[in-house]
Amino acid sequence: MEFDVVIVGAGPAGLAAAIRLKQLAAEKGSELSVVVLEKGSEVGAHILSGAVIDPIGLDTLIPDWREKNPPLKTEVSEDRFYYLWKDGGIGFPNFLMPPLMSNHGCYAGSLGALTKWLAEQAEALGVDIYPGIAVTEEIFGPNGEIEGVLTGDMGVARDGSHKDSYTPGMALTGKYTLVAEGARGSLSKKLIRKLGLDAESGPQKYGIGLKELWEVPSEKHKPGLVQHTMGWPLPDGIGGGSFLYHFGENLVSVGFVVHLDYDNPYLNPFKEFQRAKTHPRIREHLEGGKRIACGARALTEGGIQAIPKLPFPGGALIGCAAGFMNVPRIKGSHNAMLSGIMAAEAAFAAIEAGRSRDVLEAYPEAVASSAMAKELKKVRNVKPLWSRFGTRIGIALGGMDMWLNTLFPFLGHTLKHLKADYASLRKAKDVKPIEYEKPDGVFTFDILSSVFLSGTNHAENQPVHLKLADPSIPIERNLPEFAEPAQCYCPAFVYEVVEEGDRLRFQINAQNCVHCKTCDVKDPAQNINWVPPEGGDGPNYVNM
Repeated sequence: MEFDVVIVGAGPAGLAAAIRLKQLAAEKGSELSVVVLEKGSEVGAHILSGAVIDPIGLDTLIPDWREKNPPLKTEVSEDRFYYLWKDGGIGFPNFLMPPLMSNHGCYAGSLGALTKWLAEQAEALGVDIYPGIAVTEEIFGPNGEIEGVLTGDMGVARDGSHKDSYTPGMALTGKYTLVAEGARGSLSKKLIRKLGLDAESGPQKYGIGLKELWEVPSEKHKPGLVQHTMGWPLPDGIGGGSFLYHFGENLVSVGFVVHLDYDNPYLNPFKEFQRAKTHPRIREHLEGGKRIACGARALTEGGIQAIPKLPFPGGALIGCAAGFMNVPRIKGSHNAMLSGIMAAEAAFAAIEAGRSRDVLEAYPEAVASSAMAKELKKVRNVKPLWSRFGTRIGIALGGMDMWLNTLFPFLGHTLKHLKADYASLRKAKDVKPIEYEKPDGVFTFDILSSVFLSGTNHAENQPVHLKLADPSIPIERNLPEFAEPAQCYCPAFVYEVVEEGDRLRFQINAQNCVHCKTCDVKDPAQNINWVPPEGGDGPNYVNM
């Protein structure tokens, strides 16, 4: 199947690019075919975010979006920041925060619901959107350019044989291919490595974001209240914190982010999240409520100094596939949309000029001079300072750095990230195991009941999509050196070390996978390769 532009991923970046391409074509009166491929069962099924959304991306893409019945209805009305210790905490006055940290003017809501709405706008303009389609390979041309992508075969059994439902994958080619898979996408990871797109950038940094959606009594609901915390339950040397947003009809999003450069192999991000909810500052918002959804997703944290080269012959990286998230704001969807818009404008101009499958140099040039780049430049040193000095000192230094870069935007010193996240673990013998409380079933919960609330489903008789480069490493290396940390960092109980007589075996429960990609990032041997399962498999998030 041939198109003018092929877009991989129906998130905010991919859909913004598709919409902008069609807008430009309509303005010029030209024909332009655009296809968006989405591995989730429907648009939004694999989308998970806080989310407090800066509307600058929507304002740029669809200036009258507020008049088109969007799902974003709750404007931020109150902004709270706390540093917590076990039984208490201290609030930060808003006037001490750099201006860009303010959430006023932003909207609390569901990014999944917003992408569904964006898909409707795109389809109304003539964009073809195919959900349930997993892209597995890129197609290279004779000169190394990207011609398009291949989708995965359907109906393949675990042993590689073809089931009765077998359907071969398809080749979709285009003049340009935009990769918008989100953080640690399998296709973008291969392209970055194969084409050396990160040769001049530092290592990308990641976090894991865990989220629950609660329905609370109406008397407890405070629409527009936004709360962020740092500190307890994480030790000072580990970055992260909680978020809590009131929105919609008696809904509260509560979540927790752990930076994946943590050093203790016994740390369990899911259980740290459960522990965080017992703090009075968080628990008070959930009392009398009911948990109705749960999920997890990796997020990019490297900032502007970790963004790889964006264009390559035949296409470009957009959105969190490149890494435009603002770490201190915990926001990336607005920048994802802006990057999609800029890439679309570069691709459309190239096609109008009769070009195809070359390098879209106008895209990084637009990014470099954009408001998005100015925003990311102001916060570029926050994550490195946090990693080097811990939460108390690192955040204080980061706050001062943001103020200096706000007042004196010409400042240019940029701190580099010291190492990739997988290289940060200490040996198990050098740290203490962490004892976690048993879940109470009221505020705290076990992993398997949480996986159930994610709606995750995989056909069991299919190849395991979590590939081990060397099957011996988990037991022979990772277990004695790091207590096999996959047992702890995975939020879905995918990985187990099980006893079989007098031997140990590494078991992969692939059907539990919520596609967070944490294992692909954090495995100390870089032995786990996450690849897409059959299209449509995985979580089925609603309102997340």
